[in-house]
Order: sequence, then C-alpha cells, then structure tokens
Amino acid sequence: MKHIIGGALSALVLTATAAVAEYPEKEIQGIIQWGAGGSTDTVMRSVTPHAEEALGGTVVMQNMTGAVGAIALNHVAGSAADGYTVLMGAENPMLYKIMGLGDKDYNEFIPISILARGTPMLVANPDAPFNDYAEMMAYIKENPGEVKFGSTGPGGLPSVVTAMISSVEGGLDVTAVPYDGDGPALTGLQGGAIDVMPAVLGAAIEAIRAGNMKPLAIFDVEANEQLPDVPHVTSFDEAYSTYLPWGPFFGVFVPNGTPDDVVAKLSDAYATGAQHPDFVKLMEDRGFTLMGISGEEANAFLSKWQQGTAWLLQDAGLTKTSPEEFGIARPGE
Repeated sequence: MKHIIGGALSALVLTATAAVAEYPEKEIQGIIQWGAGGSTDTVMRSVTPHAEEALGGTVVMQNMTGAVGAIALNHVAGSAADGYTVLMGAENPMLYKIMGLGDKDYNEFIPISILARGTPMLVANPDAPFNDYAEMMAYIKENPGEVKFGSTGPGGLPSVVTAMISSVEGGLDVTAVPYDGDGPALTGLQGGAIDVMPAVLGAAIEAIRAGNMKPLAIFDVEANEQLPDVPHVTSFDEAYSTYLPWGPFFGVFVPNGTPDDVVAKLSDAYATGAQHPDFVKLMEDRGFTLMGISGEEANAFLSKWQQGTAWLLQDAGLTKTSPEEFGIARPGE
C-alpha cells in the first residue's frame, strides 16, 4: 500500500513539474497601460518579440487606456496569477493612492523587469513664440493662462514636471489640456492643439530631429548625448537640482501570487530580450537608459522612486492624500 501511495505521489509531482516546465502552454496577454505610439508602447513592442523568442511562446499585446493607466492595472490585478496576463506599464501606478486614482499600485505585483528609464524634457510646437525654457517662462508670466500645456492626467510625467516647475518658479499659470497618453499629446502638439508638452525624450526625439517640434530644455543636471545642443534645465535655474535626476520608467509586471517558476521564466526571457542588440540600439538612439532589473533590486528602485515623487507632488499641493497615510516616508527620514 505504501508503495502504491508513494508511486501516486511521485506521479503527481512529475505531472506538476511537467505542467510548470511547459509554460507557456497558450498565448500570454500583454496589457499595455497606454495608447499606441507612446513611449510605453514603443518600449514594449520593441522588446517583447525578442523576449518571445527566449520564452518560446507568444505574447499578444493590447493597448488598454483610461484613468491614467488604472484601468489596465486593475484589469491585470484582477486576472488569474498564472503568468498568462502581464501588465506592461509605466511609473504612474506608484502615485495612484496619493492622487486618489485607486487603491492599488505596484505593491500588488511582482516586477518581471524594469526595462529602462527615460529623461523628461519640454518640447514646443514649432510656431510657439519662445525658443527655450527661459523665454517660455517669460512669455507665461506676461500672458497668464494663454499657453496650453499637454497633460496625461494626475500622476503622469507631465504632472510631475509641471509640479517641479511650479515649485521652482513659485507657480505656473498655464492651461492644461488632457490626453490619453503622450503619443496622442505629441500628435496634438505637432498639429497646434497645444503649445508645450512635458514628454520623455525617447518619445519626442524623432519629431525633434524631423523639425516637427522644438526642444526647450532637458530636465536633467547635464546635457544629453542624443540632443547635445539642447540646454539642461539646471543651466537656467540651479534650484532644479533638488529634484533631478528624475524620470519615468517602463516595466513588465505580474500579479502577486504568480508561481515562482513562471516568474523566473518570464524574468529570464525579458532579461534576454532587453540585451538584444536591436533593442539596445533603439533605446540608446532614443535617449532611454537601460536598466533590466528584477526581484529585490527592482522593488528597491520602485520604493525609492515612489518616495521622491510622492513627496514632490505633496509639497506642490497636488495630492489628494498625504503619502504619510499610506506609509510612504519622506526621503531621508
């Protein structure tokens, strides 16, 4: 009898091992948090084919926009934790709680890979009546409310950059025009619907090179080698060094509870994909900084990013709830 039971248990173990080893047995749904043509979309559609090759499976990508990315996040968070639904997102969820946009953030997920981070910048319509950051600020002060700034909603890159400007300048009297992601906003900018857009360098660089928009400043403490002639914002005002360097990031996530072996397989696949020469070249050409981190290193990065950004927005008076309410400590405390 013991022999039979032992044999049955061994069969179960072998069957379970085989099931995990066969992952993926079906298509994986990759839910992209933002619209087509934006920086998150570009990063995910560039790296995933190389990750698929390493994984030996298919990832079907779908753009799911709305509510500053919260619709996509909630969809994946509510999906089975089996590795067949993954979130392809940006930084925004780390601010949902303080911005009153939802009760979930990346603490609900396991980071498969934080692939890359971007550098923010200000770009303008070619016909805008200013050519750099200083001229823009002078024009805004002389014409309050006239300049139209693109926005992707509370917690998006534009809101953080706008908060920085407001904190440094003591206010920013512009009209915010909302868009569902930086792709549509940059299209609107080129068409003249808005005057200025805070955007990640990687999403704007091709249009800058084509002369379809003009750069006003790089939001960093030094010049960027991809756009070496564009001044960095600390050259206009050293006070920005308090907040910089800062930037958005792009990552792949699965819900908490996803089996360790599945997480490891996905993480290995995206780590391999992120090292592919085509992806590396695209990221470097577009001014993204490659990261390729997962596990505890990724969790530490997410925590540090959340602390710094949440308190910047809190001090700018843009939050609905203090970070303290959610146990997000002020940096340095």
